Amino acid sequence: MSLLVKVCGMTSAEDAAMCEEQGVDFLGFIFHPSSPRNVDTDFARSIKPASAKKVGVFVKQSAAQVIETLKNGDLDFAQLHGGQNEEFCKTVGRERVIKVFWPQKYDSVKELQAEIDRFAPHCTYMLFDAGKSGGGHGVSMEFDVFKDVTIPVPWLLAGGLSADNLKEALDTAKPYGVDLNSGVESEPGRKDKDKLREALAVITQ
Repeated sequence: MSLLVKVCGMTSAEDAAMCEEQGVDFLGFIFHPSSPRNVDTDFARSIKPASAKKVGVFVKQSAAQVIETLKNGDLDFAQLHGGQNEEFCKTVGRERVIKVFWPQKYDSVKELQAEIDRFAPHCTYMLFDAGKSGGGHGVSMEFDVFKDVTIPVPWLLAGGLSADNLKEALDTAKPYGVDLNSGVESEPGRKDKDKLREALAVITQ
């Protein structure tokens, strides 16, 4: 696959295996109690993909808790989905950080660009999600904003992506990769093989 593909919200070994069989690059594990896709470190550690990288998604944990969860869950990356600052990223380690942004949160493209520039030295990947906070709500965003910003690190596009809107998203935003979740599910936390296959077909066409 030319684009990186992450599928977030792993809750079963079967889904993780199915995603890897389909060639997915990143498997996401959510550590947020209020999420229907919340898991624990024992589950994350039990998933041993052959090549896909494992990503922990964090919202309210301290940097120390994130580091401990990365270790105990045998995770490769920390996706920082809250208001974590540059110091937080430094503590976790730039090489392990995927920093999340919500373009709709900013009053102007200039403000969004300033945030991108502020965090670029402190993360390996960036991820841009729909809405103004949180994630996994299945809402998509306006993709035109990406024509007006410069993103100096590899980045993933998220937010309600499915076979229905992926072509528009890819053509307009031109991301380095995509993050799939609710758009490839039959219900929260249960991935749908056919929906995932359809989405990947759009990505590879």
